[in-house]
Amino acid sequence: MTNNQPLPASTPVKTSPRLDDSITPRTRVSIGVTLVGLFVYTVGAKPEFFGWDRSPVVGFVQIIVFLIGLGFICLGGYTGLHALWWGRERTITSDIGSRLVSTGYVFSIFAGMADIFGMGSHSFPQVPYFGPWQATGVLIGQGIIALGFMMMIPFRQK
Repeated sequence: MTNNQPLPASTPVKTSPRLDDSITPRTRVSIGVTLVGLFVYTVGAKPEFFGWDRSPVVGFVQIIVFLIGLGFICLGGYTGLHALWWGRERTITSDIGSRLVSTGYVFSIFAGMADIFGMGSHSFPQVPYFGPWQATGVLIGQGIIALGFMMMIPFRQK
């Protein structure tokens, strides 16, 4: 057999999987949504990073902006991790993780907006105050979100 002749049809060709086989367009969109969410979250949480700080306290608009950014992060992370399960049946752990992501986000919203909903230390006619209890509640919600994302990771079985 010379170099110009093709291989016979019965010869197995062993190819190694490429690095980007699991990166689908859906995964790329989810990464983009997550990065946009991170930017929006950063603008809401620390506007002084961009020179946009107009107030010494964390106000209503800042709370809304970082909660919207957190929502984009949750949406992008959920979409990306769900795309990694493509073609396989999801486990019960992954289903529980996806529900924990949404539960953590709802927990963060209620903790961050406690004054607006009338559950905080300052009722709504006053200026909303994002205090240490609300910050702790948002952090607990973010911890629940992170736990849910870790539960959604598809570990490959050998």
